[in-house]
Amino acid sequence: MITPGQQHDSTVVDAVLEVVPDACPIQAAVMDKAYDSDEIRANLKEQKIKPVIPTKSNRKKQIRHDKKLYAQRNCVERLVGKLKQFRAVATRYEKLACTFLAIVHVVAAFVMAR
Repeated sequence: MITPGQQHDSTVVDAVLEVVPDACPIQAAVMDKAYDSDEIRANLKEQKIKPVIPTKSNRKKQIRHDKKLYAQRNCVERLVGKLKQFRAVATRYEKLACTFLAIVHVVAAFVMAR
């Protein structure tokens, strides 16, 4: 999902989870510290999804997370970094989300073919 630049991505977590096909059940949600909120954790647990979110340093009670599973998140981060090497993805000049998604698909295919 694409959000405006001034909107935080954590506001659309529920919408993202809703569009995941039933054929791909979600066992764990690996997110960074920006998604550390009681509301997000409660929604994930309600849907029987294991939250793998490190706690922010200012949280009064630290919550443990699966560090091995969280370490696998770097694969996604590296892919995003490779996609952003392409100016069309990094700058997002396209006004329509469908056009931007098409460019991301083309660039991802190019990155995977390397």
